[in-house]
Amino acid sequence: MKKALRFTLPLLPVAAVAGYFVLGYQLELLDPQVVAEAVAQLGSLWLLYLITIAQTVLYAAFCGFFGCLLAQKVGILHPLRIAKKPLLITLTLSLAGGILFSLDYWTFGAWMPELQAGVTPITLNNWVGSLVYGGIVEELMLRLFFMSLVAVLLWKLFEKGAEKPSVKILAIANVIAALLFAAGHLPVTIAMFGSLTPMLLIRCFLLNGGFAILFGWLYRKYGIQYAMISHAALHLVSKLIWTIFA
Repeated sequence: MKKALRFTLPLLPVAAVAGYFVLGYQLELLDPQVVAEAVAQLGSLWLLYLITIAQTVLYAAFCGFFGCLLAQKVGILHPLRIAKKPLLITLTLSLAGGILFSLDYWTFGAWMPELQAGVTPITLNNWVGSLVYGGIVEELMLRLFFMSLVAVLLWKLFEKGAEKPSVKILAIANVIAALLFAAGHLPVTIAMFGSLTPMLLIRCFLLNGGFAILFGWLYRKYGIQYAMISHAALHLVSKLIWTIFA
């Protein structure tokens, strides 16, 4: 439990920053009238920020603490340090992944004009929210906590006699967590494009789900810190490409 606390507590200020900027990005996507009505109901825009920040910190605290305990139980709580070889592998895969992810604008965008037309300017809220919320908070929730939880449940259901879950169980848990991660992007997709077409649905699960499997593999193989680095780096590379060329 001490290890879980030592891991979780330093991440809480980071989660607060993530909550602030991700709300700022969401407000940029929403209709100003919708935002005005929400603020009027609460009485203050800063109260909305405070609620979002508190919610994000609570998510990070819960998922960080219990995720550590679950990861330790299934044997994938790696030492929280950065080693040269895993970091090189992570950065190489993330660079390639960021390039592939950035091609979304020109590939799916070629079939769906509404995708290119719906791309919003990359703002400070978008940058920081993607790197910090995506890289830290989402990895705490979806990989460290949820993937580990699914692994524990599958292990207890299908491999009761085993000392630890098999690689197969961990791989299945990774896929399930990736599908949930992709599904979690559907509300943002609807907010950006106004509706959810079959092509947008395929795009969401192919891109978000596919890269989520990479993050889960890095988590299982090297540690949650490498999944966080990869997630943030993928956003960084893709946004740089969009900023320069799109």
